[in-house]
Amino acid sequence: MTSTDTTLEELGWSAEFRAHLDALDPPGLVPARVVRQDPYSYWVATGTDTLMAELAGHLRPGGPGKPERPAVGDWVAVELRGAGEPALIQALLRRRGGFERQQAGTMTGVQVVAANIDTVFVVMGLDGDFNLRRLERYLALCWHSGAAPVVLLNKADLSEDPEAQLAAVRSVAIGVDIHALSAKQGAGFEAVERYLGVGRTVAFIGSSGVGKSTMVNRLLGTERMAVADVREDDAKGRHTTTHRELVVLPGRGVVIDTPGMRELQMWGDAASLRGAFPDLEDLAESCKFRDCAHETEPGCAIRAAVAAGDLDEARVRSYLKLGRELALAAERQSQASKREVRLRAKKQGRLYKAVAKHSRRRKETGRQD
Repeated sequence: MTSTDTTLEELGWSAEFRAHLDALDPPGLVPARVVRQDPYSYWVATGTDTLMAELAGHLRPGGPGKPERPAVGDWVAVELRGAGEPALIQALLRRRGGFERQQAGTMTGVQVVAANIDTVFVVMGLDGDFNLRRLERYLALCWHSGAAPVVLLNKADLSEDPEAQLAAVRSVAIGVDIHALSAKQGAGFEAVERYLGVGRTVAFIGSSGVGKSTMVNRLLGTERMAVADVREDDAKGRHTTTHRELVVLPGRGVVIDTPGMRELQMWGDAASLRGAFPDLEDLAESCKFRDCAHETEPGCAIRAAVAAGDLDEARVRSYLKLGRELALAAERQSQASKREVRLRAKKQGRLYKAVAKHSRRRKETGRQD
């Protein structure tokens, strides 16, 4: 346990979370925010202390109703126990959204990277990390999160033509604030400060080695997060951040640092594409056919824009690819839900049979008596 002098309001506590907490049964639970998640435990901040916590039995995997596990940034209701014992997380308070992705691997399910966030800083390096198609993927997930995306183009001091790269980013990050800076040198970093404030939560998302932890350290004014240089041969970063962590910025809100993401599978809905590709979505409304696939159909407004040189073919391919991935994710989720319903019905049927069998035996025993 670590004592702190941070208030709940500085951690992002609001009347909305208070109302949910007050409605819980049993009463007397303490509000806390998840600041770190390890494989088998959590660290939560109550405003006066930061302490280890574990899930109550009904919230653990396999618990009744397939419970959702808390993520970093979530607000939870905890039961404080004796000295030396971890707190017990009894409930997950209603989430205001979060940055989500399809969990890695082949299993269908969502991974919440950061919850209850106001601003997502999508960090991309102006070195070998520069990739417009990956940026579009990040932005689609950001628009689904309920938070406002902001693109931070780090390592401007390493770019041979930062203005050209900035223009390229503007062409795909439509309606999004974009800032070029050098976190290592501190140049342009004041732009980040405007998004901070008491009660606000920001999260840094991006590949390994783009400078997320360096930015958090600069905001803190201390070298709290481990950092490492990228490899010279391919400009790829080393994983120095191995877990998600929420850190308080005294008087300026809280920040969530995340590990670099090598796999970023889509999770979301049609609103994700609308946010990331507003130009293509607007064009699609002028297509001759409402179900136009934007490939070979006659009267396709998107294909006409490409032919006229007004639209980049690569952006169209990205739009169609992410759309297919979202559709596939939705189908997989639907199938998984149907399997869950069938499994639940099967278990329920076995339970009914067992109860009926037990009842018959009792009646037979009663007749013998």
